[in-house]
Amino acid sequence: MKTYSFSELSEETLRELVALHIQIDTSGNWEDLQGEDLTPAELGYLNYLRGIWRERNLVVMNEATLWALAIYPMLVLAAQDYVQAWASVPLKATYATFQLEGIADGALAPAAAGDAQPPYFVVYEAKRGVNAPDPRVQLYGQMLAAAWLNWKDETEPPAEQEIFGCYAISGSWNFVRGIVGDIDTEKPTFTAACSREYHSIFEAEAIVQILKAIVAKQL
Repeated sequence: MKTYSFSELSEETLRELVALHIQIDTSGNWEDLQGEDLTPAELGYLNYLRGIWRERNLVVMNEATLWALAIYPMLVLAAQDYVQAWASVPLKATYATFQLEGIADGALAPAAAGDAQPPYFVVYEAKRGVNAPDPRVQLYGQMLAAAWLNWKDETEPPAEQEIFGCYAISGSWNFVRGIVGDIDTEKPTFTAACSREYHSIFEAEAIVQILKAIVAKQL
């Protein structure tokens, strides 16, 4: 059985491993996922963050700084009760004919004894540049790994596993809802529905509302 790291995945490789289906024009569904209005304290913190973002060039900012200033704080706002925001989360999944492993840049997940536990919502901080890997493929790989871990953690594993993830590029966020079926077969299915692009400076409230709704729905 071959093990694939997230960084070496391509769309061609992914299609060899799973039956990949990309749903067309589902962006409108994400507006329905937005939850209740944010509190005055949350809105105040977002306005504070926006002031920082406007004073800095997010496009040229290095990845570690961008994560600290523009991505992780949004995840913290979406954390609820025992569900926390995490960075550098190891994921490893063993499907029937292949393994996936690597480190997710971030996640929203329950905490137990100081560690992240399933179910996971995974976050990929997309690399920039002409030779950077396709962020969608990298995220799909991480979502497949997280879906298997979530499925394995179920007392009675369902026939299909719903999984959410997102990739962030500078100040832009893109969400993906995935359905993984036939998980214990030689070729699972993965159906992905993608959101439109959300820009953090102009749509920070919508991003946090979607994150909160996903936490409430899945975690």
